Amino acid sequence: MARVAAVDCGTNSIRLLIADVAARADGSLELTDVVREMVVVRLGEGVDRTGEFSAAALTRTFAAVDGYAALCREHGVESIRFVATSATRDAGNREQFLDGVRGRLGVTPEVISGEEEAALSFRGATAVLDPAHDAPFLVIDLGGGSTEVVLGVDAPEAAHSMDVGCVRMTERHLEGDPPSTSQVEAAERDIHAALDAAFEGVPVERTRTLVGLAGTVTTVTAHALGLPEYDSETLDGAVLPIEDAIRACDELLVASRHERAALGFMHPGRVDVIGAGALVWRTVMTRVRDAVVAAGGELPHVVTSEHDILDGLALAVAEPLLASRA
Repeated sequence: MARVAAVDCGTNSIRLLIADVAARADGSLELTDVVREMVVVRLGEGVDRTGEFSAAALTRTFAAVDGYAALCREHGVESIRFVATSATRDAGNREQFLDGVRGRLGVTPEVISGEEEAALSFRGATAVLDPAHDAPFLVIDLGGGSTEVVLGVDAPEAAHSMDVGCVRMTERHLEGDPPSTSQVEAAERDIHAALDAAFEGVPVERTRTLVGLAGTVTTVTAHALGLPEYDSETLDGAVLPIEDAIRACDELLVASRHERAALGFMHPGRVDVIGAGALVWRTVMTRVRDAVVAAGGELPHVVTSEHDILDGLALAVAEPLLASRA
């Protein structure tokens, strides 16, 4: 067994997974959570407009990293991997961020490509997917600054990362409370254009199971299920009729900030951006379903997963450690 840590720093949140990873008799890896935490730090606040991290965003993020470093020491972590995604790819002053993390955590953050992000998300999500679900799987990792689209069976066969996410679309278009029709239409044009490019390289019409990851998707699912509070166990693996998921997206998009904040399952750091995230998710689900139907198939349901890039990272960190002990 190996005890490892994975940190995923995105545009909206920074997340930590400390896990024990062991090899099964068949050679596959089993992951057991020790600590799983998330802090909304909004690292990418304003990056789409200014091209740089703000001092306030860096301060918030470094405070979270300090806390994660303490947890890693407390739990005797053997190896840590820290990845940064969309916002860090875009920020001109990323070195300030990378140096700050290195000094606090003792590891050099990796600014990974959208394609690698997609592959890690796919591995994390499909490693624990119910075997009753049919392949190919289309995994959608909907983040703050980017959304990854990846299709595969046992491994990614085609992937695309698009610069569309809940923070980016909020800052670029959805300023109203709730957003106006013209603001929504402008955001939809961006999303459709990004999906046009994504679908050129990813044959989504082959999808048999659509899997959604990350906070926007789990929040939409919580709303669709009418949960009084956030419940990871209920959400992980939840299967929704796509029409129910689309209806939940519509409701969150037109809700006021006050109405969203009053929902018991809503994380305070997601209140301002969930409308844009719901719009992205609604558009993705609709476009994928239409492509599958046009190809003669059907896609009546969507699966929600709490397992994502963090799980993929933890498995990747543990592999060399376990191999050295074999």
